[in-house]
Amino acid sequence: MTITEPVRGFEHRKRDTLARLEREMDIWVATAGPDGVPCLVALWFVWHGDALWLATRFTNPTGRNLAGGGRVRLALGDTRDVVLVDGEAEAYTLESVPEDAARAFEAKTGWDPRRDAASYGFFRVRPLEVQAWCEQRELPRRHLMRGGVWLAD
Repeated sequence: MTITEPVRGFEHRKRDTLARLEREMDIWVATAGPDGVPCLVALWFVWHGDALWLATRFTNPTGRNLAGGGRVRLALGDTRDVVLVDGEAEAYTLESVPEDAARAFEAKTGWDPRRDAASYGFFRVRPLEVQAWCEQRELPRRHLMRGGVWLAD
């Protein structure tokens, strides 16, 4: 989108956002530990059902933060085409992850953490708030979801 294109309506932005969640492979994951120290990493993800699924080691800062506190901010795009997702994470061991989620993750990324020898886990992020905007002109109506419920136009 360029600055000369018309501002997208709510349904258009929602459709574009869902398409990006299906299409894109990497997402920025921001967490903080109990001491408040922030951690920002890019991870592979899959949009499956009504949630985003991530995989990382339980032993790294992101895994510990997701398992311990559960709050997370996810980000796609650059400053001209942004998607922000604030959500709650739920941790799953390699043995407890739902089979359909693990298969969806592998189908998209080509990697099944369940076959890895490291201390990986899966994390289901349930969106609570979703914002999406292209350029400054879309900022006033950037909220697509609040309280885990998609808004209406």
